[in-house]
Amino acid sequence: MNSDQLKGKWTQVKGELKETWGELTDDDLTEIEGDLEKLMGKLQERYGIEREEAQRRVDEWRQFV
Repeated sequence: MNSDQLKGKWTQVKGELKETWGELTDDDLTEIEGDLEKLMGKLQERYGIEREEAQRRVDEWRQFV
């Protein structure tokens, strides 16, 4: 799923993101609004991981969406 597809399906995938990454808050999801860069930033912030690890996790998640 690319960024445009993610933005188009944002309402549908928010619940899935919250299930996958329970540390993300509703406010985080509202702020992200389907932007992959913002998603990676929030993952870094909430989980204390490096950018490369956030990218890997997002890429892995996108394969299954």
